[in-house]
Amino acid sequence: MYRGNITFSLLLKYLQIILLSGFILYWGKDLFVPLCFGFLIAMILYPACKWLEEKKCPRSLAITLLLSILSLLSVLLIWILILEIQTFQKDLPELIKKIELLTTDLQRWLTVYWNIPIDKQSNWFENVFSSITKDAGSLLGGTISITIKMLFLMFITPVFTVLFLFNRGTFVKVLELMVGESLHKKLHEVLDKIIKTYFNYIKGMIAVYLIVGVLNSFGLLLLGIEHAILFGMLTAVMTIVPYVGIIISALLPISVAWLSSDSIWLPIGVIAVFGFVQYLEANLIFPMVVGAQLNINTWASIIAIIIGGILWGVSGMVLSLPFLAILKLASDNLEELKPLNILISR
Repeated sequence: MYRGNITFSLLLKYLQIILLSGFILYWGKDLFVPLCFGFLIAMILYPACKWLEEKKCPRSLAITLLLSILSLLSVLLIWILILEIQTFQKDLPELIKKIELLTTDLQRWLTVYWNIPIDKQSNWFENVFSSITKDAGSLLGGTISITIKMLFLMFITPVFTVLFLFNRGTFVKVLELMVGESLHKKLHEVLDKIIKTYFNYIKGMIAVYLIVGVLNSFGLLLLGIEHAILFGMLTAVMTIVPYVGIIISALLPISVAWLSSDSIWLPIGVIAVFGFVQYLEANLIFPMVVGAQLNINTWASIIAIIIGGILWGVSGMVLSLPFLAILKLASDNLEELKPLNILISR
């Protein structure tokens, strides 16, 4: 009886900690989201930063150099996407005309097969347009708010990255004090393994995204889809949002294929291309390129994505798997986390 009371009190204590942590993470997301992104970027840049420092490069100069290279690559990627979007905008008038023709055909079909008069359909479309117009102000306000948050995130994340890299020794000393002197060696072994494994994992994932983007683009080019490179690379990049990203990003090329052809087989072909490439990515490309599997089970991945989405939205969904991977790597090397390791391992 006494033992049961202890177990129940421990369970209640852990539940209180989880609820309190969730509350803090939810209401503090404006701080924690850029902080976590900055931490992950710092982990990726750390091996290169350490190598430069070993070559007698000052730490501040090494960090500045690495962030400059990363910023240039990001600007180059955004520039390429903007060029592709500008090319896509040139064909928008033709797409709008096809949408108008499709709407006319739809109205005729509703009139013939469902006996819905044209005037009722027109009234319905006018009501929909009117409601969209009324909500335009709130939608614009929401867009401005999201844009401001994105700009803040883009500004503050590199700041956190610099602080993590420059003051990493301080953070390690704090961890040493927390675990005790007897576990210092074990702590450094675990940290080194986490950083090296995660760095190699991210390198592998970048290669996977590039390969998937090339395969997507090649498949769409074979089908004759316009702006195949834009759609192929965009779909590959959007897979960074687990499960949901590929579905959302595939809707645009499928819609363009549907509007640019009188046959249903072209959009089906686009779906087949994305489905086949995703199958190759999951069963061939990822295992071969990334190499060492993190070996996280599907149940734990889905739960982490859902919790991340509830707490931090899309950012939480993106961050959930990397931090689950770090937790898995830590649990591989710490006996205290063995129950957790069993729970999340495949």
